[in-house]
Amino acid sequence: MHVIIGVDIGTSGTKAIAFTSEGNVTGNAYVSYNPLVGAPGYHELDPEVLFNAVTTCIEQVVKGAPGKIAGISFSAAMHSLIAVDVNGEPLTNVITWADARSAEYAEALKQSPADKDIYRHTGTPVHPMSPLCKIMWLRDHQSHIFAITHKFISIKEFVFYRFFNQYLVDHSIASATGLFDIYKKDWYAPALQAAGITGDRLSQPVPATYTIKGLAAKYAKQLGIDASTPFIIGASDGCLANLGSNATQPGDLSVTIGTSGAVRMMASQPAYDKQERIFNYILTNELYVSGGAINNGVVLLKWYTEHFLKKPFSSAGDLTWFVQQADQVPAGADGLLFLPYILGERAPVWDANAKGVFIGVHSGHTQAHFMRAIIEGINYALYQVAVSVQETVGAIQHIYASGGFINSPLWLQWLTDLFGKEINLINSDDASSVGAAILGFQALGLMQGSEMTRIFHIQQQYNPNEVLHARYQQYYKVYAGLYNKLKDDFQTLNDIRLGAL
Repeated sequence: MHVIIGVDIGTSGTKAIAFTSEGNVTGNAYVSYNPLVGAPGYHELDPEVLFNAVTTCIEQVVKGAPGKIAGISFSAAMHSLIAVDVNGEPLTNVITWADARSAEYAEALKQSPADKDIYRHTGTPVHPMSPLCKIMWLRDHQSHIFAITHKFISIKEFVFYRFFNQYLVDHSIASATGLFDIYKKDWYAPALQAAGITGDRLSQPVPATYTIKGLAAKYAKQLGIDASTPFIIGASDGCLANLGSNATQPGDLSVTIGTSGAVRMMASQPAYDKQERIFNYILTNELYVSGGAINNGVVLLKWYTEHFLKKPFSSAGDLTWFVQQADQVPAGADGLLFLPYILGERAPVWDANAKGVFIGVHSGHTQAHFMRAIIEGINYALYQVAVSVQETVGAIQHIYASGGFINSPLWLQWLTDLFGKEINLINSDDASSVGAAILGFQALGLMQGSEMTRIFHIQQQYNPNEVLHARYQQYYKVYAGLYNKLKDDFQTLNDIRLGAL
């Protein structure tokens, strides 16, 4: 029996699992962390805290592993940025995907002739999430740091540099930077020019299956493994969630809801969208993942609970309680709709200045109606991305769910009713770390693609209620038109708030 550790470095915590070639998770560890307190629009993490979380998780899983570790493979959140000096020491914190400080730069770039060219070649819609826009902001607002930065890297690159003293970035993470040509698989000169940097200030791009040995002795000792243990660089969390939830065939749609959310479909080539609603990221040399991520997932339940209900929200139990309260009212929340752009939005509108809106409020609405409208707003947002994917990539045949929300059967059923298609539940919410482990097995030649079918088993299948599907479709038509009607007002409100008018 072979064992590979799959490590998933996220923005709220790092997880590691021991995954066997038979498809079993035999051990796991998790370390959470919180964002640093900063100015409005900032979202940063301490790179040392994240690095220590990675080593802690690996160390714990190694201790309980049922055999020798065949390799360690990595998943990581996309769009993170750290500026490091010539010694590899951080000059900034980890600036995460949720950081919106570069919104002005993203908007200016979107209005320029370079926008469509950068999107077409890099596969990444222009948005403050991208390292491209973050670097532009650093260049102008922290020019002293920009000037002495040796490399601009992501959190996974930071970890690998500590372990192996090399700057490496997998094609998957690179393809989410807005700086990488997803066709030529190299840094894209016009995007580099827009950022004001050259390619030598970025890491060496390598395939997701790239394997490296020679772990620094002090870390080998700390982790309890041999220095010759293979490390597989892996890919991004979104791409690996598809692999880890078995959404790998044409027409397979992966739907993930955690703190944020995403809809993704694999394809053999990028799917260019003239409306620039979806991304195209690389998984392997043969596979691309097309789709879109939303900013506003379970984080909205936490926001509403803490700010309006004045209660803490921190666990799966809190999610269950919230959904049960929302279940007191019928589907559609009696005509109450919620545009869930509290944190701005990524797909399909890619607007950091978008705002949240309750619409249709009347005197009969109660707390439970607002709670249901929030969940349904998240569902509508994901469905809108799925419509964009279907129009661009191809018809949806099967849907696979992953993420923390799968702990709520009610929420899964409501999503199924909206989509009008059965939704399959394969694994727990470990899809990205499972995907990392599977990619590790493939990179080491211990598993072929055809062998994946024996690993996955449908744990549960949710089937739509056609009556509720028809009702949701009526509400969705109203929802789908809200953003375009309000986007100019969002910008005006933002300008007033920031004193621009």
